[in-house]
Amino acid sequence: MTDVVVVESPAKAKTINKYLGDGYTVIASFGHVRDLPPKDGSVRPDENFAMDWQTDERGAKQIATIAKALKGAKHLYLATDPDREGEAISWHVRAALQEKNLLKNIDVQRVTFNEITKSAIKTAMAHPRDLDLPLIEAYLARRALDYLVGFTLSPVLWRKLPGSRSAGRVQSVSLRLICEREAEIEVFKTREYWTVTGDFETPGHAKFTARLTQLQGRKLEQFDLPNEDLAHAARDAVSSGQFTVQSVERRKVKRNPPPPFTTSTLQQEASRKLGMSAQTTMRAAQQLYEGVDIGGETFGLITYMRTDGVQMANEAITAIRAHIGQAIGAAFVPEKPRFYSSKAKNAQEAHEAVRPTDVTRSPAEVARYLTDEQRRLYELVWKRAVASQMQSAELDQVIVELADATKQTILRATGSIIAFEGFLKLYIEGRDDSKTDDDEGRVLPAMQDGDRLKNLGALAEQHFTQPPPRYSEASLVKRMEEIGIGRPSTYASILSVLRDRTYVRLENRRFIPEDRGRLVTAFLVSFFERYVDTNFTASLEEQLDDISGGRADWHDVMRAFWGDFSHAVEQTKDLKISDVIDALDEDLGAYFFPAREDGSDPRQCTACGTGRLGLRLGKFGAFIGCSNYPTCQFTRRLIADDADDGGALKDGMKILGQDPATGQDVTVRRGPYGLYIQQGEADPENKKIKPKRTTIPKGLEGDKLTLDQALGLLSLPRLIGVHPDLGEPIEAGLGRFGPYVKMGAIYGSLDADDDVLTIGLNRAVDCLAKKLASIRNLGPHPADKEPVMVRKGRFGPYVQHGQLIANLPKGQDMDDVTMEEAVALLAEKGKPLKAKGRVTRKPAAKAATGESKKQPAKKKPTTAKTKTSVKTTKTAKAAKAKVPSGKTS
Repeated sequence: MTDVVVVESPAKAKTINKYLGDGYTVIASFGHVRDLPPKDGSVRPDENFAMDWQTDERGAKQIATIAKALKGAKHLYLATDPDREGEAISWHVRAALQEKNLLKNIDVQRVTFNEITKSAIKTAMAHPRDLDLPLIEAYLARRALDYLVGFTLSPVLWRKLPGSRSAGRVQSVSLRLICEREAEIEVFKTREYWTVTGDFETPGHAKFTARLTQLQGRKLEQFDLPNEDLAHAARDAVSSGQFTVQSVERRKVKRNPPPPFTTSTLQQEASRKLGMSAQTTMRAAQQLYEGVDIGGETFGLITYMRTDGVQMANEAITAIRAHIGQAIGAAFVPEKPRFYSSKAKNAQEAHEAVRPTDVTRSPAEVARYLTDEQRRLYELVWKRAVASQMQSAELDQVIVELADATKQTILRATGSIIAFEGFLKLYIEGRDDSKTDDDEGRVLPAMQDGDRLKNLGALAEQHFTQPPPRYSEASLVKRMEEIGIGRPSTYASILSVLRDRTYVRLENRRFIPEDRGRLVTAFLVSFFERYVDTNFTASLEEQLDDISGGRADWHDVMRAFWGDFSHAVEQTKDLKISDVIDALDEDLGAYFFPAREDGSDPRQCTACGTGRLGLRLGKFGAFIGCSNYPTCQFTRRLIADDADDGGALKDGMKILGQDPATGQDVTVRRGPYGLYIQQGEADPENKKIKPKRTTIPKGLEGDKLTLDQALGLLSLPRLIGVHPDLGEPIEAGLGRFGPYVKMGAIYGSLDADDDVLTIGLNRAVDCLAKKLASIRNLGPHPADKEPVMVRKGRFGPYVQHGQLIANLPKGQDMDDVTMEEAVALLAEKGKPLKAKGRVTRKPAAKAATGESKKQPAKKKPTTAKTKTSVKTTKTAKAAKAKVPSGKTS
């Protein structure tokens, strides 16, 4: 008789089962087992925000697996992740089991652990607790808010702004940040300024450079030398002067180590130092947290990676300090341990910072067991955590001022040297866009007050002010955290959605808003300004935190929000599309029609010469059109200033180079469905022989594609390697629905951050894992040695041998089928697998009366839908008649 433990992922389940032993059965929920149905009415504000919950096919299977394991068990431990989302998953699992009356005489407990180590798991199991109701209510409020905003605001966008995709509570505010930064860049006026430096030699014949800071007795500000004439006059004053050392200031400066990682700082530093996207970072961190096979045993290498806390457990601090003393040196261990507190807005600090679970497992020791992404990220986490407990770095800083004989012209030289490395011996933090420190590491020669210096000449340099930089993933995540919108665990998905909706694009690792994104932002700012305001969104996050802390009632928060929001939406009912166009045309006019150098009207139609160009909306979205329509039918796509769509394609084609093997041109071309790659040309005499072509996967820009990348895409599919457990080859390729990995007849889709040309074996196995969970390979068929598979289908499980399939008998589980049963089923009931593709239907035959025969209505597939306020019916007849559905209030 075993007790049951429910976790979120199969990798974690496998690791924890090893730690707990045979007395427990550990089962993965694969995330949420229920969710709100994606249709209107799933959240009902008029019924105190009652919510329907739907169990999809995968969730229903996991609940059935848990239910089967519970037979005879006395305890159910819900051990999902230690955060709000994990608490909600546990609540859903318990609710789904309660509705089926499967928890009778079973003690349900919640356990949490910050790291997947044997000691942490044992400690958690010894200290179970009840589900945290405030955390669950905070989840319900957040889920209801996101649903109501998305399902209420998105239809308004679709109706009033055709071509728009969606709006979201945090997504739209993030998009606004990107668009507003782009607007700042566009209106930025460059200013010229000059600086003057002088080169000098000390009595000891050492040379150095100093910068002019005071001229004619007046301190120089940034724009006090705005042109070449003034700059050259200042240069001449420096080069003709006799300078002595007026003062030498020496001081010791301490630099303290940064705290260990939170979710957001991990994403920022991984972006700056490793070039990883937020999504890639979180995926690798999840794998390190869940466990890695090291020498035949699985270990969780880092603590839970979704946290905004910077504190570490006392035993971890003690272990790290001991390791520093042994491995680096006693001088690098500070007298007292360092304790950190978060400065981030709305930080809850519910969990520890991200740190290694065992500091003695150094990056070098575990590197051979990790993928490249895992290795680099683990090294970053390990070094940051260890450095956070190291001694401060000490720098000797020197500031030297030089003066001419009149003391009216002053120059300054600064420099610093590292007197004691401290934590810098192990870790140097990545630089922000805004951080510059040109003097760090610059050593000045020895000088004393009154030293006469040899003047070696002066230099005047021209500069121009630069606009604020576009947001990178790191700087956008930092900005979102600073103003308190969203939560660290959601940043990766938010940034991914913005790109998937084609609201923004990532170019040179910087976010650039697409025209569609600017239109959506302008619309929301014009008509829903409050709901894309950063202060309002941050305030709402604070209220959600109050709910999770038990300081506010979630129904009250929802009522306050919904009253104002629904009223704002109601006011747009009578809004005409022409009103929307006028508002957007006024708001974005300067962007789409920038001023011309010759002073002519940028809106004058280039076709008819008399019409005025402006924003128009069509069935497929916005475009630029002439006011003289239909007389003048000039239009252009919605891009600023007649810009080309990425440039570089002349006459719809760009030559990348020649294939070394064949000598044929490799080109990027424009087709009716977008850009594609082609090798060679079509044969005019034999149209059946077509040149080799392939699509360009999402994430690669056609105008920036290299020859090597194009040849790699043309050579797909490529062999990645052999599955380590199953021994079958795995390939990567491009298909109708994007890049994929394939093992036999089993396909797994790749994420947006995966590169089909470089994806490795470990990641490919991970992509196939979910598919393999729904497929069983029974082995080779006795007749021809072709594999016999048991698969999960739309209408239930079935067995397959080549192109022959047979449905399993009703009620039979796919895990219980034997090879003998499968072979018998195929022989008795096997039928050919239907070919995929378009089916041409014959016209229905007419009846004798002249009326068409009625075709039977298509039977709609059903999903398991539950309502938490309605008990599940016990009889099979009632269950067949009506599937119960669920409310939450």
